[in-house]
Amino acid sequence: MADRLGKLFVLGVGPGDPEWLTLRAHRILREAPVVAYPQKMRSGESYALSIVESLLPTPGPERLGLVFPMTRDPEKLRIQWEETVNRVWEKLSAGRDVAFITEGHPYLYSTAIHLVRLLRRLHPGVEVEVVPGVSSPGGAAVRLDIPLADGDERVGIIPAVNDREAMRRALADHDTVVFLKVAKVMDMMVDLLEELHLVDRAAVVTKCGTPDEQVFRDVRELRGRELEYLTLMIVKKGEER
Repeated sequence: MADRLGKLFVLGVGPGDPEWLTLRAHRILREAPVVAYPQKMRSGESYALSIVESLLPTPGPERLGLVFPMTRDPEKLRIQWEETVNRVWEKLSAGRDVAFITEGHPYLYSTAIHLVRLLRRLHPGVEVEVVPGVSSPGGAAVRLDIPLADGDERVGIIPAVNDREAMRRALADHDTVVFLKVAKVMDMMVDLLEELHLVDRAAVVTKCGTPDEQVFRDVRELRGRELEYLTLMIVKKGEER
């Protein structure tokens, strides 16, 4: 082990636009000897890396692609997570700082949450700094020109699931609801919004902040369409879109 441990920086890089990166995150990216990022197992592609790749220096830092477990099997989850953390620990124990980048905000539905928890549990002496980023709800609110909250309004950030009653309760309990990863249940959501007379108060954005961004003001046209995984819907009561 090196004389000093490296430090783990966890950087939120926002939903898609590299210019939404914070100044601190940008500086750390320029200085870190190792940049780690989540990548897809089969293709090796990384959405988070694609956001910041143009900002990395030349010659660039060492790149460390991490595949995160996509299974519900507890034993497979444990093994894969420990392997992922050990790959980061190898760099830190050698005295090298690591900047782990994650899309959006690191502490909002992010793999970074589990990475930090397990690293701290397995290696209590490691130093971790989390740098916030623009969240997808925050970025989408600006793109759609929908204020998330004003005064005493209540906001819900809800993973969209195939549970009509749960989605109905979310709408009933909040003035504004952001439904994340809504593409897979879009038809159900449109039907529910029409039933509740809220369909004209909803809007959808996919791949917010990227060149492939799409905005939909009439969500009825999305019935039966195949949408990007990174799709969210904002419903604000009392405001027709």
